[in-house]
Formats: sequence, C-alpha cells, structure tokens
Amino acid sequence: MLRIQGGTVYDPANGVNGVVKNIVLDGGKVVTSGEGGRTIDATGMIVFPGGVDVHTHVAGAGLNFARSMIPEEHRQSSPILRSRTKRAGIGGPTPTSFATGYLYAGMGWTTVNEAAVPMLTAKRTHDELHDTPIVDKACCVLMGNNELILDLLERGEHERAKQVVAWYLWAAKGYGIKVVNAGGVAAWKWGKDAKKLTDVVEGYHSLTPGAIIASLARIIDELNLPHPMHLHCNNLGAPGNVGTTLETMKTLESHRAHLAHLQYHAYGGDDWESIRSDAPAIANYFNAHKNLTTDAGAVLFGNAITLSADGPWQYLLYQLTGKKWGNIDVENETGCGVVPYVYREKNIVNAVQWATGLELLLLIDDPWRVALTTDHPNGTSFWRYPEILQLLMDASFRKEEFAKLPEKARSRTCLADLTREYTLYEIAILTSAGPARTLGLSQKGHLGVGADADVAIYNAHKNAATMFSHPRYVIKGGEIVVEDGDIRTTPESRGFITKPSFDPAIEDYLRPLFQSQYTVAFENYPVEMARIPRPIVREV
Repeated sequence: MLRIQGGTVYDPANGVNGVVKNIVLDGGKVVTSGEGGRTIDATGMIVFPGGVDVHTHVAGAGLNFARSMIPEEHRQSSPILRSRTKRAGIGGPTPTSFATGYLYAGMGWTTVNEAAVPMLTAKRTHDELHDTPIVDKACCVLMGNNELILDLLERGEHERAKQVVAWYLWAAKGYGIKVVNAGGVAAWKWGKDAKKLTDVVEGYHSLTPGAIIASLARIIDELNLPHPMHLHCNNLGAPGNVGTTLETMKTLESHRAHLAHLQYHAYGGDDWESIRSDAPAIANYFNAHKNLTTDAGAVLFGNAITLSADGPWQYLLYQLTGKKWGNIDVENETGCGVVPYVYREKNIVNAVQWATGLELLLLIDDPWRVALTTDHPNGTSFWRYPEILQLLMDASFRKEEFAKLPEKARSRTCLADLTREYTLYEIAILTSAGPARTLGLSQKGHLGVGADADVAIYNAHKNAATMFSHPRYVIKGGEIVVEDGDIRTTPESRGFITKPSFDPAIEDYLRPLFQSQYTVAFENYPVEMARIPRPIVREV
C-alpha cells in the first residue's frame, strides 16, 4: 500500500486539471482507499501519470550496430546512471539496455514502444527488451517491405495476406504493425527507387507504395488491432516531401493510422538549398482528419545517430555527409541503415528541422493526437525530452532560441509567429495520456481506479526542463523506483503482445516458402513466450 497525499494532480484521461487530491496504490493498481503502508507527502508537488513513449528505438540489431559506431559518445551520461547500487551502463545517444530503463524511469517515463522490429531478428530484440528494467514494453513489427506479403497484395489475395500478417504478428510477439517506406526498401534492394505513391515497385507488375499502405491499413483495421498502422511515410527527409505526405494522408482517409516522426515529412522546397518548413500545410490537413494520430520526431542540436529501416534514406544521408555508414538487409523483410549525425544550429537544413518539429507540436490543435518524440536516437536522445518541454511551455525562451538560428532559416519557418504555450494539463496529455490512448493501452496514462500504479511526482519549478529532468519520486507498479535522483529498485517489467485470430492452416502455405526463401527454418522462426517478461496478451 502506498498513498500519495496532497499533491497537485494532472490526470487528463479523467478530467483532473491541477486538483489537490490523494492517490492510493495497492497491488500494482490505483485503488479508491486503503490503510497501512507508506505515505508520500506530495504537498506542493506535481503528480502525473507515468510517461508513455509511443515511438522509440531501444533494442535490436540496429541499436547494437549503432553503439559500435560511436564509442566516443558513450561517456555522455546522466546522474541517474551513477547509482552506486545498480549496474553501470553507457549513456550517450544509444544507451545500453539496462541504462535505457534507468534513464526513462529517471525522467518519469514508465512505458515505451519499440517502433521497428524486423521479424527475423525479433528474438534478439525481445531479449534486449527483457534486459531493459522498470519500463513496460510493446513493439511494432515491420511489414511494409515483406516480399511474401507484397506478393499476395500484387495478386489481389487480400484474405490470405491478412492471415499472413496476423501469423507474422503473433510469431514475432509484437503489439502492432510498422510500415516503413512502403515498397521503397524492396525496390532499393534492386537498385531502384519507389518514392512516389504511384511508382510501381521494382519486381512487381502493378503494386505501388500507395496500394501497400492502403491494403495494410485495411488489414490492420479488419484485424481490430489496438494500435493503428504505425507508418513511416515514403520520401522521408527530402525537400518537397510535403506532397508525398499529404497524398499519403489522403490515401488513409478511410482508415486509422499513426504517422511516425512527422517532422521529417513536412518539408517544402525543391532542393537542399531551398528547403523550408511546410508544417502549416501538414497541420491544417491533420487537424481536419480525426482518423490520424502522430508523433513529432523533434530535433535538438547536438550529437545523434540516425537509425532506420529506411535503408535508401540512410544511404543518401551517408552520401550527403561522407561519414560512417552501416547497412543491414534483412532477407525478404526489410532493411536497416545507421549513420552518425550532428545537428548544427548554424546549418540551415538542421535549423529548419528544429523549427519544423516545434511548429507541428504548436500547430496541431489537439494534444491527444500528437505525442512528444524525437524518433530516438534519430532527432536526439529520449533523455533530452525535458528540453523540448521547456520550448513548448515557455514562448519567451523559445523566441530566444529561435533568434540564434541563421536568418535564412528563420525566414523559412513560421515559428516566430506562434505564441502558444503548453499548460501542465496539456503536457500530461502529450507525454502520457495521449500516447497511451494511441497505443490502445487502457491501463496506462491515467490515475483512475484500476489503472496501473505508474506515477511521476515532480517538484514544482518554473523552468520546465529542470522540473521534468529530475522527478522527486517515480513509482512503477506501486513500487518507488526513483527517489531523490537515485534508482531504488529495478522491478521486472511487462511485455504487451497482440494475438490476432488467424487460421492455423496458413502455416501450410508459409512453410514451403520459408524452406525455399529463408535461411531460418520455419519451426525456429516464432518467438517463444518465455522470452517475454510477464507477458500481457491481448487477443483480438
């Protein structure tokens, strides 16, 4: 039993906006009342539901590749990693698995969604997620370039494709489905491009990226998955890609979709010399179409490492920067590229990217439909979220930072005209209640009776970066895991899995394809349940 007494509570899912009240936790859940146990005097403190990250990259082969490429960055750290009683780990843009758990908890975040898992390497990803303490986990499985699925879509075999998608999701023990540069990665393996939604994917007669996106969105809706299609649009990062993004959103008008790292898809201009923000056009369309949710993919200046299943973009970035590059092609499924990167304040492209992410967060009018992310580690590391919160909550500070940008970059954005300041209530939506709703995790992101007992308690401070960087207490599943800036305990976390219904006979179709096209035997492909810590299976 644990009571939080006298705190100022922000619980948007239950309409609680800065109300002084008590919260009682017992058995890992929020309850109405109880006797005994410890009481935390939270008088004068701010009480939030535990943070939920809808889009991050924290486990898997690509992360290990990235860690090996930037050993010089591993010394970057946080006081939370200097605990004398817990495992020591590296920090920097790509913290080790257990350090990732410490760092998220050290900010008040208690649930994360690993947004891109190749099915062939899902076992390794789950092992690393298992080694990430404290935070509960979900993951999205990559399918937008799976050639077995694309073959079925080309032939118009919708029902069989749906069965295969359902089988793959359960075999990989995923929670949702991710589509990255639909058809573009498969085409790139043939040395071709598929950037436009109407381009025919190399190796096919009529299949286009637009058809892949529409078909998979339909399948996900028909399977009634809790999280909509998690979509990384085509033509990421390129000047003028706003047209592709708007066309993609129009393609999705009859389906649910979550648009990942929208900042990287909101550029105007004809080339790198003329790149500009087109965030207003994206936000205007987004605001009018309630079938969509998104996350920002915001950028902060400094060292990062870009990591994406969008292999073609990563190779282009390597060509632009001339720095190190790593590439992984995952058999019939997807790709992966890794390129270290530095976002520079005086670089016009980087300055436009910085402003675009903030513009989207300020122009999208419904905080329930947009989440705070940096596409970790692509835009910057997740442990820098508090810096973005300060930019959102303090217009004067934002104006000062904007003034540091090159004039040419400032003239290509509308950020100077935006005076909106997020309230604490809206921040609680942005970082917790909204992402939990987007993921379909009804027990997360709120403090109502029956919710998971995940709570962050902050000392009130006028500087949002200071306040959100150093919670006084973080409670996970009813246990105090962070107190006064130190990790107190590291409870085993839980893994969320979706089990869609499918005909077991689909395995008779898949088995010979695996035998002829995969290096892994069919029987060795599915992830065993034993790899998932305290699994929570949602059957749909």
